Amino acid sequence: MVCYLGHVNIILILCKVVVVTPPHCVCVPGLTNKARRELHKAARRLLEISSRLLLQSLDEHFSHVDADPHEVALWVLLKRTQSANKAIRLQAVQELADNLHWHDYQYQTAAQVIDQRTAVGMARTPQVDLRFFLPPPVMPYLEDGGLWCFGGNGLPYAQSLTSVPSEKVESFCLQALVQHSKSHCDHIVANGGLQLLQRVYQLRRDSLKIQRNIIRIIGNLALNESVHQAIVQSGWVLVLAEMMQSPHVMQASHAARALANLDRETVKEKYQDGIYILHPQTRGNQQIKADVLFIHGILGAAFKTWRQKDRNMLEEEKEGESSEDYTECWPKSWLAADCPNLRVLSVEYDSHLSDWMAKCPAENQRKSLAYRSQELLMKLKLAGVGERPLILVAHSMGGLLVKKMLLDASEDPDMQGLIKNTKGIVFYSVPHHGTAMAEYSVNVRYLLFPSIEVRELCKDSPALRNLNENFLNMAKEKEFKVLSFAERLPTNIGPMIKILVVPSHSAST
Repeated sequence: MVCYLGHVNIILILCKVVVVTPPHCVCVPGLTNKARRELHKAARRLLEISSRLLLQSLDEHFSHVDADPHEVALWVLLKRTQSANKAIRLQAVQELADNLHWHDYQYQTAAQVIDQRTAVGMARTPQVDLRFFLPPPVMPYLEDGGLWCFGGNGLPYAQSLTSVPSEKVESFCLQALVQHSKSHCDHIVANGGLQLLQRVYQLRRDSLKIQRNIIRIIGNLALNESVHQAIVQSGWVLVLAEMMQSPHVMQASHAARALANLDRETVKEKYQDGIYILHPQTRGNQQIKADVLFIHGILGAAFKTWRQKDRNMLEEEKEGESSEDYTECWPKSWLAADCPNLRVLSVEYDSHLSDWMAKCPAENQRKSLAYRSQELLMKLKLAGVGERPLILVAHSMGGLLVKKMLLDASEDPDMQGLIKNTKGIVFYSVPHHGTAMAEYSVNVRYLLFPSIEVRELCKDSPALRNLNENFLNMAKEKEFKVLSFAERLPTNIGPMIKILVVPSHSAST
């Protein structure tokens, strides 16, 4: 016998259960009145037991309660998630997620009852069952007219006027919104931005790039605690929990950043745009003993710079080898496995060889080494970098950025922890004395308009010489341990040219 009681909402408020019942009950045809009465009595009995459990203190035993122990266990854990004791709350969340034997209706009950803090904690639990989370609310029907940014559907109309693919148009809009989400958080939320992003996300489930940009925006908005409730109520916790389980490193890492910014229960740090947590991405009992920070160079990125190899090259060289041996990001896959008590972070920033590629020529000053250094130091401070032993790993221009940051930090009283806790630096093909590649770009400046990053890398540049000398003096004084790697094989630049981008003499400090 099956009886559908409609939508019964169980709302936990101040340890009391409020039950909202529908005006009528829809039952399966063929049930007798007696059977219906018995089902109603059973349902009322369940709710009465749940209510009694929630009103009792946490240390009471429930052996006298006439109910299934498995049913009692669920409500005990749900109540413990509301405890005033933080340790009890955290343990309850862990046990709730670890129990793999809940019934489907129990997952639905838990999804209705758990609060914002518990939902975020559950989402940051490894391989959590997604039935613990409420689905996103139904999106309202859109009338013709208006713009998407205000809840209309003007964007599809605009797309119909151009030959540019709709996915490309949406990507442009989202990239602009990424920038605005850093400073116009309240405005975006107030104008229905969370619901709009949810709609685009659901429509573009086939586009990993669009999904990443949307989650990147959510991660930026989550830096503002005043909008956390709106983010949760818009159904984003389920989306983030689902993306955390993605096999794609970039997808999971974007979701991990957003959830960490939402988790004020166990995370005191805030991860601004461009700072990604590679490990640990979930809650755990492992004590973090040190930080490792990865910084890419020109045309690099937080993930792709640290890939094993391009997959097609790997397959050609080692045909038949298991794809499980391949990693898209070895710091996350290998370093985290070998050293689980490390926090592994990766930095991302825009860089270009030519100002033809720049998004806004008026922002050239933002690309200078000095500007990037100050900007990144501020982000790292909010992420708690410098509060424990630190190892810096840098590639190409990222190494110059590391040296500039350390020099700037040494002159800032608020950043002395970073200097004190820096234990080692690894340089991968860093042009300490410049590179001839930069000169190629400068010599054809009328065609390439070399970017400020390239101009700063010119061979034997006085600025690079001063930077290196000052760094060496500080490294000697602070006793930094430095390890440098240089290129021994040429890099393919196009189909016809092979060159050592950073020769050995320039890669040596």
